Parts: sequence; C-alpha cells; structure tokens
Amino acid sequence: MDAITHPLLDVRDLKVSIFTRWGEVKAANGVSFTLARGRTLGVVGESGSGKSITCLSLLQLLPAGGRIVGGEVLFDGQNLAAKSQREMRQIRGKRIAMILQDPMTSLNPVYTIGNQVDEPVRLHQPLVGEAIRAKAIQALRLLRIPVPEVRVRDFPHQMSGGMRQRVVGAIAMSCEPDLLIADEPTTSLDTTVQAQYLDLLREVQEERGVSMIFVTHDLGIVAKMCHRVAVMYAGRVVEFVSVEGLFDDPRHPYTKALLASVPRHDRRERRLAAIDGQPPVLHEKLPACPFAPRCAMADSRCFNEEPPEVSAGGDHMARCWKV
Repeated sequence: MDAITHPLLDVRDLKVSIFTRWGEVKAANGVSFTLARGRTLGVVGESGSGKSITCLSLLQLLPAGGRIVGGEVLFDGQNLAAKSQREMRQIRGKRIAMILQDPMTSLNPVYTIGNQVDEPVRLHQPLVGEAIRAKAIQALRLLRIPVPEVRVRDFPHQMSGGMRQRVVGAIAMSCEPDLLIADEPTTSLDTTVQAQYLDLLREVQEERGVSMIFVTHDLGIVAKMCHRVAVMYAGRVVEFVSVEGLFDDPRHPYTKALLASVPRHDRRERRLAAIDGQPPVLHEKLPACPFAPRCAMADSRCFNEEPPEVSAGGDHMARCWKV
C-alpha cells in the first residue's frame, strides 16, 4: 500500500455552507484533493475563494452558522466529516495541527509561553509533571527558539513577531502530528524573517516526515515549499497540479491570470496585469462557471453548463471547457 494510491488525506466532493441572514453561502462547493505522506500541498487563490474555510472544515472548526453539508474528509482511512466533536478533540492537536495566520491573536497574552505549549502535551500525551515541561521545551528547541528553558517563562508581548510565529509552530508540533495546516503563517513577517521561517518549516518536515497544507497568496512561497497545488476560486478547486506544472503549463484561465499578475524580474513592465472584475458574492446565484464573468475566453456554454474536471495529462486536472 503506497502513499500515492493511499494518501494520508483524501478530500472528496467536500461541501461546506455558512447559513446567514442573506442566505446560504456555499463556501466550499465540491472540493476534492489528495495529500501524500510527507508532502506539501499549496492552496492558492484570491481572498474569499474558500481556502481557509476548507482547511477549518477538515478540523470541524467552522464559524457560527457553518456546517459540512456533503462529501468526505478521509484522513488515514477515517472520515473526519462524520465524527463527533468529542471524537475530533482526540485528533485536533494530536494528529492534525494548525498554525493560524496572526500569532499575536493565536497566543493568549495573559499566559506564559510555557503554559501555552504545555497545553496540547497535557491533553494528548501520557506525561505528567516535569516531563510535560520538558516536552514543551523540546518543541521550542525544534523550532529554533534560543534558550527555550528561559523563554518558557516569557509572555507573548516579550517576543518579536518572528519568535511568536515560531512559538505557534512549536505548539502545533508539540504532539508530533501527522498533518500540519499552515494558514498564511508568514503574513505578518518581514522578508528576511519569512525566508528563515519557511526554511525552518522545511527542516521540520524533513526531520519529522509531517505532511503539510500551506495556504498562501504568495506564489513564490508555493514554488519554494510545495509539491502539489490546488487553485481555488469561488469555493471550488479549479486546477489541481504539480508545482512544476503550475508554472510551466497552467491550463485554467484563472490560474493563468494569477500567474500573469505576479511581477517578473526578468522583464520590464510598465503596468502589472490585473484580473478584471471582482470575485463573486457566494450567496448570490452564480453562472455555471463562476469565473466566466471575468474570463476573456468565456462563451455562452461557460455561463450555462458546469465545466467538468478535465485531465490535462497525468494527475493534472483543470475544471474548464477550454482545457
């Protein structure tokens, strides 16, 4: 049984809706992807495309009014979408951990770093007393935090943004999970610290063999960190491709538009390319292909018939009539 035919994570036709006063928002509308053990999946797309809500749904951490209305989330053979909250508490933090976007809001300002790294260890590891603190210090050392024996007594405000982000990573890695979900983990970091943090995550992955889902707007990070990429638009995966295929042979018009909007250092441009229009409002009725109103290639079929998943060779998939 190899990791390709039996991936660690297999998301099948996942549908997540948020019920609001304006109606049903289809935040994830038939999302499917796989992730092999020890590999990294990048999830990219504009704000509001469904990236974060898809990741939160894997852990059943949806906002008020949100629920999974269809599909499966197969994690190591278990359907997480069918589990109770009590069962999910045994998986969150232990087998699947998440690094949230802003470390200052992820960390509690009134508890020390040690208290916060201790918590998942206390909940999920058969340890007591000083062994818990030793495990927390080990996690901080893994994330290259200097003198962790001293820093466990510090509060979050006593650490820099880069160090706080490492602490959040240490909390996530403290129970040695099989899957680490990182939702825009470098947004608040400057360029130098961002590069150091990404290198650190790659080292941790190589050392521990953890699988990763990396949510980002930055295609440069995708090129550096990921093996495969899911491009999302309006709650759907419109292209699923290797990172090499993303840059060398993109097939979906939205993927091409995203790549065209990135500045190129090898050519001079008077003006950056932009994608016309705005992302759709998800509680309103959408055309069969949600990208059609912004797509230069769209015709009447795109507005009236939902595009199928089309193979572009190998395991490269695009959801478009024009592939």
